[in-house]
Amino acid sequence: MPDPILTLLLLAAAFLAGGLNAMAGGGSFLTLPALIYAGVPPVAANATGTVALLPGYASGAYGFRHDIEPVDGIGTLWLSVVSLAGGLAGAALLLWTPDATFRAIVPWLLLAATGLFAFGARLSRWLQRQGIHGRGAMLGGLFAVSVYGGYFNGGLGILLLAHLSLFGLTSLNAMNGLKNLLSAVLTAIAVGAYAAGGAVHWPQALLMAAAAVVGGYAGARLARRIPPARLRPAIVVVGLTMAVLFFVR
Repeated sequence: MPDPILTLLLLAAAFLAGGLNAMAGGGSFLTLPALIYAGVPPVAANATGTVALLPGYASGAYGFRHDIEPVDGIGTLWLSVVSLAGGLAGAALLLWTPDATFRAIVPWLLLAATGLFAFGARLSRWLQRQGIHGRGAMLGGLFAVSVYGGYFNGGLGILLLAHLSLFGLTSLNAMNGLKNLLSAVLTAIAVGAYAAGGAVHWPQALLMAAAAVVGGYAGARLARRIPPARLRPAIVVVGLTMAVLFFVR
């Protein structure tokens, strides 16, 4: 296949992945197969795709900047600090855990996260009646999700949306803004680790990053125009689809 065709393939995958991550998550399911098809080895494709999507997370957060709000009175600074700490712990855990072990539990995590998001409002009210709420529970849960994100980026958006829905956020735009902001923090940790290990194919990463930025901003603007009643089922479908893909992989 001529190089221009491969270039268009990578650009298209990154643009769509950036938009998908801004709205729901799951962009790695577009970038990873595109890079492998372009001849990048699987491990390097995972690292390169993660690098490419980092600017998309940032541009997605910028697109939602007017919608981002505190969670249970906790501002974005402390949320970012906790996410950074969890991401560092997850990155360290990645060095010690066999890939086969994680691949076995990923689909179950995605199913649980999708269920949490779908029934988050009801579960949030139940947790509050049980006394399981407040800043401690919020930050503890965010740390756990961030450990997951630092270890493996796939499905992170679904997990973050599920967690945020449990602690008082009802606006999907606000949730998407925070999701993209915290995803950017976590992905930056992974990017640092991949770069230090020499696993990144930089020409492809930089090419795709430019497209992911545009896609992330476009996705954020599009999501703000979609009624929440329509966007929420779409996010649930994305979560279920991701889980199925991991089960059959």
